[in-house]
Amino acid sequence: MDKINVLLIVTLISIFISLILAFFLLTVKTKYKTSNILFAVFLILAAVDLSEPLFNLVVDGPSNLGMLRTTLAFLQIPVFYLYVVSVCYSDFKLKPKYFFHLLPFLIVNIVLLPRFYTVDLSSKINFIINRQHMIELQFIHILFHIQFVVYFIAVFILLRKTKKLYLENNAGTHLNSYNWLFQFTVVLTVLYSIALLKNIFKFSDYPYISEWIKFGILVIQPFIFCWYLFKALNNPELFRNVDSKLQLVAEIILEEKNKEQSVANEDNYNEELLKLRSYMIEKKPFLNPSVTIQDISENIQIPTRELSVLINHQLGQHFYDFVNTYRIESAMEILKDTTKSKVTILEILYEVGFNSKSSFNTAFKKHTGNTPTYYRNNLQISSL
Repeated sequence: MDKINVLLIVTLISIFISLILAFFLLTVKTKYKTSNILFAVFLILAAVDLSEPLFNLVVDGPSNLGMLRTTLAFLQIPVFYLYVVSVCYSDFKLKPKYFFHLLPFLIVNIVLLPRFYTVDLSSKINFIINRQHMIELQFIHILFHIQFVVYFIAVFILLRKTKKLYLENNAGTHLNSYNWLFQFTVVLTVLYSIALLKNIFKFSDYPYISEWIKFGILVIQPFIFCWYLFKALNNPELFRNVDSKLQLVAEIILEEKNKEQSVANEDNYNEELLKLRSYMIEKKPFLNPSVTIQDISENIQIPTRELSVLINHQLGQHFYDFVNTYRIESAMEILKDTTKSKVTILEILYEVGFNSKSSFNTAFKKHTGNTPTYYRNNLQISSL
C-alpha cells in the first residue's frame, strides 16, 4: 500500500469520526443545544479542512470551490471561541453581534476576488504556481497567524476570568471541568501551531515535511476530539452557572474607588461579617453542594455585590475557599468523633457538602496540610 493510499484511508477515517461526532451532537437531546451546535459546526469545519486529499481526487486543478474550502479555516477558531463562551456562561445566546467573527473569512475571500475567483482556469493555475510571490496569499497567511494568536489568547483570558468568577460566587465542584476544558484548549493550541508549521513548510523548499505533518495531524486529531467529547459527556454541567453579568471583585473595587466611595465603613463591615459567620454556623448552608453567594445573600439580607466584596476582598478568600473552610471544619469534627470511626471518608465528604473525592482531598490538604486518611489515622494513634 503506497503513501497516497494510506493518506486517503487515514483522511477518510478522520473525516468519518468528525462527522459522526457532529451528527451525535446535533441530534442528542440536551438543554445545552447551542453549545452542542457550535461544537458540531467546529467538527464539520475541521472535517472540511482535512478533506484536501479527497477533494483533489474529485476536482482537477485549482477551483473556486477548492479555495473556498481552504478559506473556511478562518471560521474554525472563531466558532471554537464562541463554543467556549457558550460553555462558560449560563445565559449565553447567539446574537447578531457575533457575526463580527465572520469578518476575517469575508475579508480573505474579498481579497481573492480580483486575481483568483473571477479569472479563468489558466490564471488560477498561474496564481497557485507562483503562490510564494502572491501578495494575497502572503496577506492570508499573516492574517491567519494573527487570528490564531488573538483568539487563543482571548480563550485563555476568558477561561481565567470565568474560573475567577466561579471561585468568587460558587462553591460547587466544577473546577475539575474547568481543568480539562483548559487542557483541551492547550492541546488544540498545540495542534493549530503544528498546522501553522505545516503551512510554512508547504510554501518552502521542503514541502515533503508538510505532508508528514499533515499525516500526523490526521491521525491525532480524531483521538483528541473523542477524548474531549468523552469528558464532556461525563461532565455535562461544566461551569454553566456563571452569569455573564457578574463582575469580578477587583472590578467592583475599582468602580467604587473611581466614585470615591468606601466599600463599607468599619462598623458596617464588622456587623455584616458577624451576621455572615453566625448564619454559616447556625444554618450550615455549606452542606448544600451547589450553594452560591446569591443563595447566602438572599438569606442574610446583604446585597450580593456587598457580600462578594466582604468575602473575596475584605476576608481575602474566594467564596469557594470560604465555604470549603466550613466544610473542612465540619469534616474534622466528624473525624475527631470516636463514635463515628466507622464512617468512611467518602460518606463524610458527601455529608459536609462535597460531591467529589478529589476536590475534598485537595481542600482538606490545603486547610490542614494532611490528607483526610492521614489526619484520621494520626488522631487514632494520638489517642492510644
